[in-house]
Amino acid sequence: MSRVAARLCQERAAADGLGSNRNAIKYLKQDYEALKQQCLQAGTLFKDEEFPACPSTLGYRDLGPYSFKTQGIVWKRPTELCANPQFIVGGATRTDVCQGELGDCWLLAAIASLTLNPDILYRVVPKAQSFQRDYAGIFHFQFWQYGEWVDVVVDDRLPTRNGKLLFVHSEEGNEFWSALLEKAYAKLNSSYEALIGGSTIEGFEDFTGGISESYELRRAPSNLYQIIQKALRAGSLLGCSIDITSASEIEAITSLKLVKGHAYSVTGAEEVYYRGRLEKLVRLRNPWGEVEWTGAWSDNAPEWNYIDPKQKQALDKQVDDGEFWMAFSDFQRQFTRLEICNLTPDTLTSNEVNRWDLTLFNGQWRRGSTAGGCQNYQATYWTNPQFKIRLEEPDDDHEGSLNEPCCTILVGLMQKYRRRQKKMGEALLSIGYSLYELENHTDIHMNRAFFARNQPVARSDPYINLREVSSRMKLPRGEYLIVPSTFEPYKNGEFCLRVFSEKKAKTQIIGDVVSAKPYEPHVDNKDTDDEFKALFQKLSGEDCEVTAIELKTILNQVLAKRKDIKSDGFNINTCREMISLLDTNGTGTLGLVEFKTLWMKIQKYLEIYKRVDSDYSGTIDSHEMRNALREAGFMLNDQMQHSIVIRYACSKLSIDFDGFVACMIRLETLFKVFHLLDKKKSGVIQLSLAEWLCCTLV
Repeated sequence: MSRVAARLCQERAAADGLGSNRNAIKYLKQDYEALKQQCLQAGTLFKDEEFPACPSTLGYRDLGPYSFKTQGIVWKRPTELCANPQFIVGGATRTDVCQGELGDCWLLAAIASLTLNPDILYRVVPKAQSFQRDYAGIFHFQFWQYGEWVDVVVDDRLPTRNGKLLFVHSEEGNEFWSALLEKAYAKLNSSYEALIGGSTIEGFEDFTGGISESYELRRAPSNLYQIIQKALRAGSLLGCSIDITSASEIEAITSLKLVKGHAYSVTGAEEVYYRGRLEKLVRLRNPWGEVEWTGAWSDNAPEWNYIDPKQKQALDKQVDDGEFWMAFSDFQRQFTRLEICNLTPDTLTSNEVNRWDLTLFNGQWRRGSTAGGCQNYQATYWTNPQFKIRLEEPDDDHEGSLNEPCCTILVGLMQKYRRRQKKMGEALLSIGYSLYELENHTDIHMNRAFFARNQPVARSDPYINLREVSSRMKLPRGEYLIVPSTFEPYKNGEFCLRVFSEKKAKTQIIGDVVSAKPYEPHVDNKDTDDEFKALFQKLSGEDCEVTAIELKTILNQVLAKRKDIKSDGFNINTCREMISLLDTNGTGTLGLVEFKTLWMKIQKYLEIYKRVDSDYSGTIDSHEMRNALREAGFMLNDQMQHSIVIRYACSKLSIDFDGFVACMIRLETLFKVFHLLDKKKSGVIQLSLAEWLCCTLV
């Protein structure tokens, strides 16, 4: 219950602007300014107890406390490493990012690309940080995390060996912004070791909040060079890599001095006149700062002698150590993959750039309620979270006929917190999504029959265990249903789904409507036959009132005779809640009419239960519960569905009859209490603490 309350508080805070870049969430509730002032007033240097200078901060396995790789490591502040430490020397540049002993070249390639755009860089690396003015051993950085910006505080104790930084460092021996940025990102992901291995896309997105695309260079579109040029002009971040076929190839160097399984930044794209024809060139950077391409157009290659000297000089000026030019045709042959991070509207600072429209949804896959798996699992696929998008305005340069103009969208599905969970043995889930065309306007969660009748009109690439899968697609105007899922059902996970569209799109969560129209039998003395009255008098005794204990005995005697449904029997608390729902005069017992009403409700619930029990097992599966709730008149969102599974399903995710009735009665009670208190019918009630406690204790 506390988890649900915390989530509601988080959603309300986000609605008030918390989590924007201007009002970032304080990670682990650490306030940079307050902590800094405390240290300055006390005359001490900050020591971060949330990410201490100890072995657990380094890692858990390869960099764990007993690993030979962590022997001889000493944590030192920059003031202990050199006489005149600086945060940034002469502006942040790509040469400030040199790889150390940590296998996080994917991250360093992203940091190097970040330095190409100062506006973006200084969102991540706040200015006015120094080792001279108001130095207190504390620094902070901001990262985008699944729709929110978070401000991460670190102290400046860094891992060293033999007096040198162990991990990322600058060519300038006294510059430390990149090392401290790496430490803050390690803290965000629980340890340095958690940063080993990854895709440059991940770093791009966490530095910008952008959404990425990936191209296999051997199957790239014919206009890829134009896409690269346009992306660079728009301030997008680009990275590339060469795939490996075995673990032995990691960081293997080819005969032309390219590194396999290693992340490079794409930093430029220029065309030159070479022997009477245009030659397309691309500029790449190796974050190692060394080991450069030795093929055509490399440093001092003969091709440079055949272009205009002024152009050669201009291009030479743009190249730092670790950077090199190569022909675009060689780039496509030598490299495997190109990744482009498109920036969000709030990241872009230029008014000249065409801005995407962005919608973000947060959701969860939960075992037994919303983790339905892919289309191979027809019985559960329909229970996955569902989102709707309406495309009304076509692109300015749309493709397609005049009768059916197209709209461009970019859909990204990102799973949350998996890197942070690596130390617990949790790997990335295989994820994907499909889009279905909707012919009728609806806010109702689509059922199994809908997916049996309809095939996807678009989908992500085959399910894959990446943090994010994304694809660009052109669709005719209309309404579409987006269904994100894991490959296998019953896999727990959290995700965010982002939809970028060239023009404004209308979006909403499907099945987010909450309402109730439960079965309400109309009963009075006239409707009750003599046989039922006689039975009631026999069961209730002389006072003609049924207590909770008597009700428990009656219902369990009836259940014991049923062989077609499974039940452990009604407990006393459920019986008390039944009485509370129908007890109109506050006696804590049921009279004849009230008992008859309850009896008819239970009969109705029995009909629904048996109808939903598709395999005649005597119980219903937790996924079938969604259908049962709908037949009983309840429209609930995914979060409520999951709460019901936690409370009423067993470890095998089945719900027996007494649990089903208990759930129905509980829901009826909650809705009834709310509607009684909502006198203005506004859908919102305000309660004092005492009133809230009375309601929850009903």
